[in-house]
Amino acid sequence: MITQIKGKLIEKNPTQVVVDCNGIGYEINISLHTFSSISADENIQLYTHLQVREDAHILYGFFTVQERAVFRLLISVSGIGTSTARTMLSSLSPAQIQLAIGSEDVPTIQGVKGIGLKTAQRVIIELKDKIRSIQGSEEIPVHKSNTIKEETLSALEVLGYSRKASEKVVDKLIQSNPEISVEDSIKGALNKL
Repeated sequence: MITQIKGKLIEKNPTQVVVDCNGIGYEINISLHTFSSISADENIQLYTHLQVREDAHILYGFFTVQERAVFRLLISVSGIGTSTARTMLSSLSPAQIQLAIGSEDVPTIQGVKGIGLKTAQRVIIELKDKIRSIQGSEEIPVHKSNTIKEETLSALEVLGYSRKASEKVVDKLIQSNPEISVEDSIKGALNKL
């Protein structure tokens, strides 16, 4: 497997680069995150992932090992292909993706074009434990705010409030005080609804 390419940058555009490595030009698909990280220098080094399909061998390039590791984890999830993973890395930085998965932030992942609610939930469920193993991810906190949010919303529904109206209020409460308890979040939401 081709794991990295070092050579002369021939072409650069937001979706791909061409790198000349000893006279051979490699076309490498990249994310916007990698595109913005590549300087205008002639010499370049990218960490790569080679996808072998029946009809093509496709190289994906990444500016950092961390970005490549996040990409590989994403494509291991059922329903996430290489183009969706690349779109995710174009919309969010690798650190943002790691934080969203580690903190079970479904709306952030769902905010990526082409990812629905079920796929976002699947990404979190399948990668929550694996995402911490990536180099440089020790600082990813695992928040309990999602369970607090869910318990608060369930309680408000039982009390007759609509989930949609309650969700915005509860999100603001949790954002302003991430350590809020379920009881306090329910009380705070009742005061604002």
